Amino acid sequence: MYRMLFVLLAFVLAFSDSVFAQVVTSAHGTDHSKVEWLIYGLGAIGAVLGTGALTLADWAKRLDPNGKVPVIVELLSQTNEILLDMRWIEGNLPTGHRTTVRTGLPTVAWRLLNTGVTPSKSTTAQIDEQAGILEAWSEVDVDLAKLNGNVQAFRLSEARAFIEAMNQEMAQTLFYGNGGLAPEEFTGLSVRYSSLAAQNAQNIVPGGGVGADNSSMWLVVWSDQTLMGIFPKGSVAGLQHDDYGEVTVEMTNGIGGSRMRAYQERWQWKAGIALKDWRYAVRMPNIDISNLVAKSSAADLIEMLIKAIHRIPATGLGKPAIYMNRTLLEMLDIQRRDDVISGGGLTYQDVDGVMRPTFRGIPIGKVDALLETEALVV
Repeated sequence: MYRMLFVLLAFVLAFSDSVFAQVVTSAHGTDHSKVEWLIYGLGAIGAVLGTGALTLADWAKRLDPNGKVPVIVELLSQTNEILLDMRWIEGNLPTGHRTTVRTGLPTVAWRLLNTGVTPSKSTTAQIDEQAGILEAWSEVDVDLAKLNGNVQAFRLSEARAFIEAMNQEMAQTLFYGNGGLAPEEFTGLSVRYSSLAAQNAQNIVPGGGVGADNSSMWLVVWSDQTLMGIFPKGSVAGLQHDDYGEVTVEMTNGIGGSRMRAYQERWQWKAGIALKDWRYAVRMPNIDISNLVAKSSAADLIEMLIKAIHRIPATGLGKPAIYMNRTLLEMLDIQRRDDVISGGGLTYQDVDGVMRPTFRGIPIGKVDALLETEALVV
């Protein structure tokens, strides 16, 4: 390893005579020493590559004492089980999905013999749901990837980080995306259930919080008639990965028109949600986290869940699921323990081959993407 770095430094020193000195002479009319140019040149290169490309420093941090690529401890990873539960359909639009909903029923009447009834009709409305394109690119210098002697292991360690980042962004957008403010996103659930004065306010069960450290629990019913994930017509569902192998890329920074050989990959996820029937999702917001943990004026999570279940017309129409972050799940477990009369209704069951907590038979999913800094729903 040290021999390789020495060769690299020697190459840069030799190269500085023919190129670096010429550049500075033409620009400033004076020459610089090799050492000065080495420091300046490496500093400039580091500033360019450090933001979007892996550097020698990054490479060195990924090797164990034996010079191999280790299994990286993913301290930034999250648990977002909502991504495992979602039901997906192909949209009927190239940009998403158009839903037709009933907005009015026909008028009916009792009639007497020899009298008539005025004809009537129902009314409908169409809603276009937008899908977004979540995308990321990776370009790793070929020579950098080959330094450790195991190119595939090195690339795989980087790919894991991209997959985790894509999952976290998708889960975050499912709840907090706002297509009105950010047209490139799709609109998530929180924006749709954000006002106690809206028509769907009956499906908002507030927790009584008044501070700035609030979070929400959710009860949703997944089905193609209630709430579902969508991907644009003619596209492919799920996270897609394209490995373009070794290609020549043009650097956008540094020396204009410079090129390098790189391993290039792309990750792409075309997705959105379609809420066909707003009655089949319930938000339980305004849960003050500090009060909950301190058990001081804390929200009664069990009572809120019971209320939410009764706001759903029929859980048998699809697959119901409850979502909350790990703090709320912890405190729900504690409140269940304290509820000595009924036991709280919290149990553990095998759901799709995985042991998960359930409340009255409805599986609970842990979602780290649910924030503890939500604004109050009023």
